[in-house]
Amino acid sequence: MITKRNIVIMLLFLLAMGSYYISAGDAQDPPVVPSQSTPAAPPAPSAGFPAQPSSAVPAVPPPPPTVTLSLEKTSVNNGGKINVKGQGIPGKPVYLEVWSENKVKSSFFDSKPGKDGKAPYKLYLTYSMPASYKIYIPESQKTVVDVLKKKGKGWNFADALKALNAEDAYSTPAKIQIDAYQSTLMASVVGSRGAKLPALDEKENRKHSMQLVKSRFEKAARLFVPSLDVKADGSFSGVITIPEGGSPGKYEVVAVSSALVRSQPVTVENHISFPMIYLSNAGTSLNMLWPFLLTLVISIFGVLMGAGGGFILNPLLVSIWPLPHTIVAGTVMPTVLFSQASGIYNYSKIKFISWKLGITMGLAMLAGGFIGPKLTEMITLSQFKFVFGWILLVLAGLMFWQTTAGYIVKNKKEQAILSEFKKRAEAAAKAK
Repeated sequence: MITKRNIVIMLLFLLAMGSYYISAGDAQDPPVVPSQSTPAAPPAPSAGFPAQPSSAVPAVPPPPPTVTLSLEKTSVNNGGKINVKGQGIPGKPVYLEVWSENKVKSSFFDSKPGKDGKAPYKLYLTYSMPASYKIYIPESQKTVVDVLKKKGKGWNFADALKALNAEDAYSTPAKIQIDAYQSTLMASVVGSRGAKLPALDEKENRKHSMQLVKSRFEKAARLFVPSLDVKADGSFSGVITIPEGGSPGKYEVVAVSSALVRSQPVTVENHISFPMIYLSNAGTSLNMLWPFLLTLVISIFGVLMGAGGGFILNPLLVSIWPLPHTIVAGTVMPTVLFSQASGIYNYSKIKFISWKLGITMGLAMLAGGFIGPKLTEMITLSQFKFVFGWILLVLAGLMFWQTTAGYIVKNKKEQAILSEFKKRAEAAAKAK
């Protein structure tokens, strides 16, 4: 029987159950509906399963700038011209650095006073100078090269690179091995290079390498050639020249736009054949027929004068062919030996030799033979030509004066000597 009490209890029970379900529903998080404009995050990968690739595309960095280079041909015979072309960075200049694989010796004696007024007297020496080296520059910079030409011997290598904006193109010689010596006056007199100094750091090595490059090649026009046509879009074309009479073997060519933007080197092979012969210590090639004929004529005249011909052959070799003065001086010595030996034999037969005087002077020449070769490392080709030229002019003037009629008349002693030599020559001729 349902009583009022039972009804009240059932109502209270239903009310309590409803309150419980309502409070439990409020405690749960509402479901999240992904927005159409924001993609839902992918679920985290389960253990042991690889993550699925994201559909988002990562940003790709731009490729680094590059320079390309191509040559019309990669082989020449005794030098020649080669057309080149390539692609550089738009709006940037392009330079070509060209050097040979063959190395030669180069030296520079620094005697210029510094800011303190003191001369350093240091000798810089390398055996790894490229036998041939050039930097090809845009044609628009020809006026800068013309200014350098007008400066003559006074042009500065570092200033030239800066004026041409070609500092980044100067690379290969900057890495050569350089030995430095602290010289003194006494060391020079006895033919010594002086005390060897500690190894140069990278900055000093680059600085003094420029002095050595200038010492070898001398003129700015030999090092900087304005032959490249560079367009606004970075494309370029031009002509490089492997020198006639240059060293044989490989030449490396590199296009440069900045310190970090350089092309891969391209190799050119230079071939030579006889009578062309490569002089490795001079870094050049010569047709040996012409020096042979020149020396034949000079030796005849030189022996006639009692000098062997070296004083004539030396300046001619320096002037006619691109030979370093140190190599010329050393090469002429043994060549004079041949003419001197035959001359000594023939002069002794006609009794024209004073052995006492000859031996006395020979001892002095023996000592000078030790000192002279070392001193040649400390002077430039220009200094060599200047000193040698004045010595020859003074000797020429003195000998010409001694052949004048007035001098011979006044110098009776010389007349007697000439008369005696004439009698001996006539007697030797009759004896034959």
